Amino acid sequence: MPYDDHDYWTEFFGRVADGIVSQLAPRRVLDVGCARGFLVAALRERGVEAYGFDLSEVAIADAVEGARPFVHVGSLTDPIDGTYDLVTCIEVIEHLDPADADSAVANLSTASDRVLLSSTPSELDEPTHVNVQPPERWAQLFASHGLFRDFRHDMSVLSPWAVLFRREEARTVADAVFEYEREWSRLRAETIDLRTSLLRMHERMDQLEAPADPGPSDTEEELRKEILRLRDLVAGAESTAGAARGRVEELSAELERYTNLEQRLNDLLQSRSWRLVWAAGLPLRKLRARG
Repeated sequence: MPYDDHDYWTEFFGRVADGIVSQLAPRRVLDVGCARGFLVAALRERGVEAYGFDLSEVAIADAVEGARPFVHVGSLTDPIDGTYDLVTCIEVIEHLDPADADSAVANLSTASDRVLLSSTPSELDEPTHVNVQPPERWAQLFASHGLFRDFRHDMSVLSPWAVLFRREEARTVADAVFEYEREWSRLRAETIDLRTSLLRMHERMDQLEAPADPGPSDTEEELRKEILRLRDLVAGAESTAGAARGRVEELSAELERYTNLEQRLNDLLQSRSWRLVWAAGLPLRKLRARG
């Protein structure tokens, strides 16, 4: 985001200033590489005596109103005048020549017993990032000057890689190892849990995206068999009904044929011709009866 977007950076550094004040409660702060002085102005609005310097004359000349009297042109490679409750160095040290890294850390460590450092460990595509280092490299350099990572404060309000380094004269190597190991174990367990959850989510997504299993379950197989059985029963019933209908039709046709014959016979018996034939054959029937 370009520094011309005044509202964005005012809001961002306002949140950073709130985090610094609430967690560290400094009285006097120096912002090394302050650019236009957004953090200096935000801290001063919150009652902190804040100052800053930057290598860019253009940035200092264009400093925001609340910081303009309290910022000046300067370089981190030069010794820092005065001491402070806290020194902040935000996305600056990766711009320095690697040969100047140790002297820069020495200057920061001399100016304060607490240094809030934010230096990207991954943005290698920026041409001016000539000294991008992993967090352990900066921790090593600060440790060589008596400052160690303070695990008691989470400064991620500034950036995911922001670290507070603190000087503790009474801190022994054994104490430092204890704190590092404790925090490492906690982060390791958290990482394992996150990886496990992620793997489960991937497995669930694979199951949801995979095609349905063609093999039927036991319940599905039972339902399929029952449907086939009922279908056979229906087919058998329809076949029986069809045969019955055919037989009924045959009997109906036979009955109709006999009914027609009966009607024809009755018609014949009731006819005059039949009566004449019947009367003519009567003597012959009587004669046969006597015989």
